[in-house]
Amino acid sequence: MDFSKENHVLVVFPHPDDEAFGVSGTIMKYIDAGVPVTYACLTFGDMGRNLGYPPFATRESLHSIRKAEVEKSASIMGVNDLRLLGYRDKTLEFEEHGKLKGDITKMIEELSPTRIITFYPGYSVHPDHEATADAVIEALGDIPHEKRPALQLVAFDNRTFDDLGEPDIVIDIEGFTERKLDVMAAHRSQTGKLLEDLAADTQQGDDARDRWMRYENFYSYEID
Repeated sequence: MDFSKENHVLVVFPHPDDEAFGVSGTIMKYIDAGVPVTYACLTFGDMGRNLGYPPFATRESLHSIRKAEVEKSASIMGVNDLRLLGYRDKTLEFEEHGKLKGDITKMIEELSPTRIITFYPGYSVHPDHEATADAVIEALGDIPHEKRPALQLVAFDNRTFDDLGEPDIVIDIEGFTERKLDVMAAHRSQTGKLLEDLAADTQQGDDARDRWMRYENFYSYEID
């Protein structure tokens, strides 16, 4: 995959930390290749259940904490264009029809991205993830086929491999894994326990580390 062929990559996720686990290394590879990356984070994730491990946030403070966390994550990745759209967490599916699609359409018109990274519709588990994926697909459906950005989608539903098969885009992020760990650690209100478990896994050998860290998997997607 020739990263340098892209003119601009737009990343659209609903929550701070959605970018961290399976996408941050890929984002850094695009930036390292000189490709501008815009990250649109739709909510502040302030209705999330995790308040730190051990807990250090409150329901009242989680908004500002997660805002600071995603800003730190963007800085580590080298993302200079972070857009915080301020939608209410856990309510994207209930937004007025067309509102989210409209905001995404405006960004596409402004940025003219050649590639968009977001979730795979039907295979991303959380209602906010699904609403985000649907809005991106709807926005692209209004663009003539020859002018549409390519889609690079994240899927992690339990049915993914049975239904979709093996991912057709596999990114080796060797050289970026330590910074990826830093990105994950930036979201400390959400990732403390996960990073502890990851450290235990990687002590078992390089295979475990590679499974978690070195390869980021995506699916391409064609709109009918």
